[in-house]
Amino acid sequence: MSLWTAADIAAASGGTASGDFVVDGVAFDSREVGPGDLFVALRGATTDGHNYLDQVFSRGAGGAIVSTPPANPASPHVLVPDTMAALEALAHASRARMHGSVTGVTGSVGKTGTKEMLFACLDRGAPGTVHRSVKSYNNHTGVPLSVARMPAASRYGVFEMGMNHAGEISALTRIVRPHVAIITTVASVHIEYFKDEAGIADAKAEIFEGLAPDGTAIIPYDNIHRDRLIAAALAVGARIVTFGLGEGADVRALETMRTTSGTFVTARLLGRELGFTIGQPGAHLVSNALAVLAAVEAVGADVAIAGLALADMGGLAGRGARVSVPTADGGKALVIDESYNANPTSMRATLDVLGAEPAARRIAVLGQMGELGADSAAFHTGLAGPILAAAVAYAILVGEDMRPLANALEGRLEFVHVPDASAARAALIALLADGDAVLVKGSNSVGLSAVVAALSDGKG
Repeated sequence: MSLWTAADIAAASGGTASGDFVVDGVAFDSREVGPGDLFVALRGATTDGHNYLDQVFSRGAGGAIVSTPPANPASPHVLVPDTMAALEALAHASRARMHGSVTGVTGSVGKTGTKEMLFACLDRGAPGTVHRSVKSYNNHTGVPLSVARMPAASRYGVFEMGMNHAGEISALTRIVRPHVAIITTVASVHIEYFKDEAGIADAKAEIFEGLAPDGTAIIPYDNIHRDRLIAAALAVGARIVTFGLGEGADVRALETMRTTSGTFVTARLLGRELGFTIGQPGAHLVSNALAVLAAVEAVGADVAIAGLALADMGGLAGRGARVSVPTADGGKALVIDESYNANPTSMRATLDVLGAEPAARRIAVLGQMGELGADSAAFHTGLAGPILAAAVAYAILVGEDMRPLANALEGRLEFVHVPDASAARAALIALLADGDAVLVKGSNSVGLSAVVAALSDGKG
């Protein structure tokens, strides 16, 4: 069955179809359009999707949503007053026709990894029936796009929701309308746009506003804002399930043990015990896995099968992927790729992972962190302790905002402070030797993914 017909699109959006057509996918980035896809021509501050209509139709697009008719009137399209509003309307229509269980995921740290974990767990038990948002499509355009792509027959849906201002998740959760809502944690991420961390907790708790009747709120037990989150969930009549390490959590890790393949966890899940392995090391991943198991239980899926899926989970590119790269001395080094983004909480968590890694030397390539407001210098300086605790032999600090950290490390650790990713790459290549373990982490704007890519393809 096709994903959408022209008649369906017109009915959902209130637009006018040029004729009959069907599409099997949805995209708003012209570079991602493939044969049979629906292209939504969005207008932005710097670009206009209507300028790419000839290109997408030449690539086989099955149709387009437009607010200006195509130059070629024979091009299949639905004409609407506002293409962004039409995309949102299509998402609402998609959610309305899907009768499975939907989970929404938000949090200051770990959204994408938790979403991918949950997808893997559900897909293991019901292969081919689970739909999720791809990449980090978690904002005002990515969420409606992801929901609009969901096949009507999906048994499960998993969607990530992000924000950097109050009110943003409130709008997104009303599109997703989850049966289960996960908050991974609350931390000082995007603090530049909030009065304090409690304001961030309130913004994350907006996810509960869209919960379906009798929905489940999955809340981090060990977080300082736990009671604030619980109060917000109770206000909408949600069932509360907490997860964490602390005594009293509904889903709790009783014991963890690092293995050669990751972390073995013995957990209590709402009164019963379960042993499972996570295919990567890291205490933060244990927490995410507990939230995932709580969600698996909440949607009625098989928790034991989910445990098998967690054992097979590898790291995502930019979010924990572990890459073996060649070194100039003919050996191999391990690169832990955390280059997609960074904040104080995730920096500490991944430095802990590096510190536990057996290696000849531990090297940290750390890019500056963004959106930290007036306390940015203090947040960067605060990384000195975790770096030293991880027994890092050499650090490469990237970006001007890393200067306070450089000052804090002076005389305590060998390091270099460089302006950009290109300089970081050169410094790392000159240093890298057989047996090294390297953590590469920084805000996405720093561009450290290029360092990992260069090492991975052997071009150094």
